[in-house]
Amino acid sequence: MPLTITQRLDRLKVRIAELAHWRDRHSAAIDGWTFEGEPIGHHQDWPHRQGVVHFAVSAEAPEGWPLEDIRLQLDLGGESLITLSYPDGETETFGLDPYHQEFPLKGRRFSIATESVARFPFGEPNRAPRLNKARFIWLDGPAHRLHLLLKQVAEAIDVLGEHEVVPHLMHAAEHALRSLDWPSDTAAYVSRTSDAVMQQKIWELPELEANPAGLSDEQSASAASAFEVLTARLKELQKRFPPNGELLLTGHAHIDLAWLWPYRETRRKMRRTFNTALSLMERSDDFRFNQSTAHYYAQMEEEDPELLERIKEKVAEGKWETVGGMWVEPDTNMPTGESLARQVLYGQRYFEKTFGTRHTVCWLPDCFGFSGALPQILRQGGIDSFFTIKVNWSETNHIPSDLFWWKGLDGSRVLTHTFDNPMQGYNGFVRADCYVPTWKNFRGKVQHDTSLLAVGYGDGGGGVTPEMVEREVQLRDFPAIPQARWGTVKSFYEQAHQTAGEKNLPVWDGEIYLELHRATLTTQSGVKRKHRHAERALITAETLASLAHMLGAEKPKSLEADWRVVLKNEFHDILPGSSIREVYQDAEQELDGVIDHARDEQAKALQALSVHLPKGGVGDALVVVNPSLARRAVSATLADGTVVSAADIVAPLSVAVFDRHALQPAGGLKASPDRLENDHLIVVIGKDGTVASLIHKATGREAVDGSANQLWVYPADKPRNWDAWDIDADYPEKAVRLEAPEGISLVESGPHRAAIRVVHRYRNSSVTQIYVLTANARRLDIETTIDWHDRRTLLRTLNPVEVRARKATFECAFGVVERATHTNTSWEQAMFEAVAHRFVDISEPGFGVALLNNAKYGHSARGNVIGMSLVRGPIYPDPLADEGEQSFTYALMPHDGAWHEGGVLDEAIDLNQPLLAAEAKGLSAGSFAPLAVDGTPVAFSGLKPAEEGDGLILRLYEPAGRRGRLSLALPSGWAASQPLNILEEPMERKGPADIMPFEVRTWKLQKG
Repeated sequence: MPLTITQRLDRLKVRIAELAHWRDRHSAAIDGWTFEGEPIGHHQDWPHRQGVVHFAVSAEAPEGWPLEDIRLQLDLGGESLITLSYPDGETETFGLDPYHQEFPLKGRRFSIATESVARFPFGEPNRAPRLNKARFIWLDGPAHRLHLLLKQVAEAIDVLGEHEVVPHLMHAAEHALRSLDWPSDTAAYVSRTSDAVMQQKIWELPELEANPAGLSDEQSASAASAFEVLTARLKELQKRFPPNGELLLTGHAHIDLAWLWPYRETRRKMRRTFNTALSLMERSDDFRFNQSTAHYYAQMEEEDPELLERIKEKVAEGKWETVGGMWVEPDTNMPTGESLARQVLYGQRYFEKTFGTRHTVCWLPDCFGFSGALPQILRQGGIDSFFTIKVNWSETNHIPSDLFWWKGLDGSRVLTHTFDNPMQGYNGFVRADCYVPTWKNFRGKVQHDTSLLAVGYGDGGGGVTPEMVEREVQLRDFPAIPQARWGTVKSFYEQAHQTAGEKNLPVWDGEIYLELHRATLTTQSGVKRKHRHAERALITAETLASLAHMLGAEKPKSLEADWRVVLKNEFHDILPGSSIREVYQDAEQELDGVIDHARDEQAKALQALSVHLPKGGVGDALVVVNPSLARRAVSATLADGTVVSAADIVAPLSVAVFDRHALQPAGGLKASPDRLENDHLIVVIGKDGTVASLIHKATGREAVDGSANQLWVYPADKPRNWDAWDIDADYPEKAVRLEAPEGISLVESGPHRAAIRVVHRYRNSSVTQIYVLTANARRLDIETTIDWHDRRTLLRTLNPVEVRARKATFECAFGVVERATHTNTSWEQAMFEAVAHRFVDISEPGFGVALLNNAKYGHSARGNVIGMSLVRGPIYPDPLADEGEQSFTYALMPHDGAWHEGGVLDEAIDLNQPLLAAEAKGLSAGSFAPLAVDGTPVAFSGLKPAEEGDGLILRLYEPAGRRGRLSLALPSGWAASQPLNILEEPMERKGPADIMPFEVRTWKLQKG
């Protein structure tokens, strides 16, 4: 009875596995190794595994072996950068990892030096590293090529299933195997196959030959003949069963800037991966490789300039493609719009300076969702295309297209592509069983005839292997599977844009929300808080120095070096909290350095402002600077800790000088142990420590429904996977409310500020909250200190508000996004935790309530309840994530009108960047505004020195979806340029009004 196709395929795989044992004709061990200068033998454990270690040896390949067939095989017990040095002075460097362990040679005699770590690609420690393998092999080329080709035929049969070409492929493979003249000598056969899985299960193997014979010349010739016949048969079948679909291959090595390893290891991963890619290019004219991230190249410029020069040569030849246009591959949910603009500004400028090119494709394969502000930022940065894989990870709903226009908040569009490769996504393989499902899953094939496929080991780096390059050549002859070729990402998008110009592609409007990894908005609160403060500190430092310059001080210096540190730490596994503890020790230290330097620069700018203010008779002057476009009542904490909360107003982007003694507290502040009141609000604190009542005096409305600032603990925050990344939807099923505080006490009752302290305890952790109402406040601040010592436990604040609305407003980069408060559809149900920057607001006509914050991102809005996640305690990949003390502030703000009518953004700005105040003597009281903005209300993004030439760069944005008139008022002798993009170059605006909904506008301000 004949075998079925399935049975024949099983047999084929067994025969193919047999061939692998004769892939080398001979082998020879390489002896004489040293480890840190001391001898080490084969299969010997490393003497230690701390830090970077160095192996070395001098080697000479056996005479009589053809050099082109000699391969160096190494497995030293970890990841390594290996350098081969030849007697003529030539060197070649490779990356060594579990996927790259075989290397060609340029000469018989050479020395090997390594930089090695006892780690595997994903950061796992090799706890018992040893020198596992070090030898030469004489590669039997015909046997190797036939073995690989037959593997590919078997993979094609596997994936093509019921396709009618399958019997033909099976027959061709079986014919090739039957044509072989294969060894059968008992001693050699048993010895060569002894490491096969089944043979290793035998109770006791017979005595084995140390170096069993390989194929004879005749046997090797039979393999060569079988290869040629099989290849010819594949070509014949290809005519009858032509390729189905087309894939453009881009060699790739996704290198996470930090993740399960610290950045110092990434620096070594870069060198290993980059050298491997260059070695492949030297041996293949067809191979193409892409690598994003300006920061990586800047690091190479410092550490290995010779390597960077070699990369530049390949970039010039068109073989190495720099992509992305951004400083790193950042998270796009949490950074401010200004940060995202700087990612593109500094990224594009670096790529142009270093490689002479700008990028048109934003390459973000692995980020956890995408802000609706991004399309406009990209377009203004010269980028018209976008790539990601992560949208395929959504667990409930999926964007219905994989080649589409992505429309942002303002209407800007970028052409977007994502491919769905089930074999490791953007870390794909060159295999028929990778090609076929990727093409099958491509929904855009109706409009466009090619999909992209990135191949190469990644996340931990490594990239493409020599086998992948060889596979691509063989697969060109295969029938029925998609045709694939090496190419550039840029060329793919150029062709896709041609298609988009001819056909109507689908449109996705607004943010791209990832229905997964929602906990990344909360995990590792420390780095999120410091990142927020670093962003604001830099923007404020630049703004103060620029205002001083407009009043006569020197032009401010660039803070790009500090920005680069912030941008680096926006990487999509750092800011989201999904890395190991060492990463956060480094990141928080780096961000602390930025904050300290930025505050020093702020102090210098304040001094410069004071110097250029009019002199007068105010002996005890208070200089107050408002670095925003909000009119703000004077509220400041002075150097000696004194709080000032007055009725006096500081105009937008202005400097005001007050007589400190003339500043009187705004009227009406009253306090008792359970009640705070000023002219705007009445606050009652309940016995359970919550806000039992919050009266908005202007409307007479009660803002809370029952009680607000309910603290809830969820002790079953134990996602089924991705501990630091995920929150499962059913986490609220087990909940504990903190409603028995250890104490409630009035701690301040001064004329400028009043405060009530509430202390809660849960198991090993404590939450201390101080309800603060200042004399002029329109919001109730909740200053919070958490001392957290509980694992896999989530703490949230829930705030039922006396408002009914079907949508809530969440602030995002350069605007807001509205999200449903109901759960009618699966899309709304899946959005149970979503990002907000400085506020979430629920409003009905005439009244609303906002929850503001200065350090948090994970929010919810369900019905009339605004929720915010405060802290978690995952155990992987950092068992001590968020352990210990952290402090931050959030606030409740009732208001009249919609959020943009009731001053919500102004108060959120004030919470995140208070007015700056400095004491001075001998000044004239008054207000000095070197820059004023009139017309449609807009928000301030930044004021900084121009990247080129003199002048300042002003960036504003419309935050609420309005349009209208807008004008700038500048000091005498100053003028504003025509519209600029975020690269600070002239651009043509579209739109009938001076400012359009959610538009980002940039000008260069120059003196005379």
